[in-house]
Amino acid sequence: MDALYKLFLESGFTNLAWGNLVMFAVAGILIYLAITKEYEPLLLIPIGFGIILANLPKGLMGSYDEGIIGLIYQSGIKTELMPPIIFLGVGVLTDFRPLLGRPLTFLLGAAAQFGIFAAAIGAVYLFGFNIKEAAAIGIIGGADGPTSIFLASKLAPHLLGPIAVAAYSYMSLVPIIQPPIMKLLTTKKERSIDMPQTKPVSKTAVIIFPIVTGVVASLAIPSCAPLVGMLMFGNLIRESGVTERLRKTAGSALIDIVTIFLGITVGATMDSPHFVNFQTLMILVMGAVAFSFSTAGGVVFAKILNIFLKEGKKMNPCIGAAGVSAVPMSARVVQKFVSEQTEGEVNPLMQAMGPNVAGVIGSAVVAGVFLSLLR
Repeated sequence: MDALYKLFLESGFTNLAWGNLVMFAVAGILIYLAITKEYEPLLLIPIGFGIILANLPKGLMGSYDEGIIGLIYQSGIKTELMPPIIFLGVGVLTDFRPLLGRPLTFLLGAAAQFGIFAAAIGAVYLFGFNIKEAAAIGIIGGADGPTSIFLASKLAPHLLGPIAVAAYSYMSLVPIIQPPIMKLLTTKKERSIDMPQTKPVSKTAVIIFPIVTGVVASLAIPSCAPLVGMLMFGNLIRESGVTERLRKTAGSALIDIVTIFLGITVGATMDSPHFVNFQTLMILVMGAVAFSFSTAGGVVFAKILNIFLKEGKKMNPCIGAAGVSAVPMSARVVQKFVSEQTEGEVNPLMQAMGPNVAGVIGSAVVAGVFLSLLR
């Protein structure tokens, strides 16, 4: 009996705290949303289960422990390994032709980064975060999970958990957050603008673009090279036409493996001492502000550009909302919203893909700027 009693005292049951139970509930919510609502299930399920593992007392399964998850965290996230590999896979899966066919939409992707700077400034002056923490929080506005993890691991590793959860949560909530903002900022006439299809893009152009963009962006802002460089390398693999085996591997098996480890490791950073506090709530609030302002920035800038464009050349301002980096979800949300508002007469999916792709590049460049200035 003494042995059993001692075993019970050494078990996790006797060491459970209310914070662990709160985190179990958070994990349950994420897993529930992933399964029942299909909100980013490939990410939220690993993150949710990682949260459970991190909050098992004496389990040593947190990212800051010396167990297997801690090893993955040290070798995969702190070394900048996994986020760039995700970008490699994104490059393989992304078609840059909509952007190349209408280069003006690149400006919408840039304008949609406005929320990053708005949230970063607010985090400093309203909530008292230091400048590095504020930059890591602000990047949530880019709606790019790997970029958020990449920047937070460098500038504010102690905030990695809540920043990652906010980034991926708001990415999954794109269909809920963006339509009301688009409806508020556009008129019925603007939502009815039917844009012509983009011009055909030559094979030479789609091959030269990732090479030139990767080189120029990395020379201008060296800190963005890990993300932009791998993104463009992946796209070159896609477009070259002679690397089919590499394309299939990078776009399926490789990105899936890294997503599993990235998700569960990020989730395991969220043990109760690091997550259950007022600071986490502030990050979630500022993340929502960042994402909303980014959406609004793209829409408003499209309206401004229309002032200078001739009739027949004007853009549907709603495609500016796709300037955030949630590819291709944001473009699909714009397509669905505009189609419903116009009773199926206007369907700007391909037009929205231009700023959507630009947003991926834009968020990576902004992360590089923050690293160059603050690291």
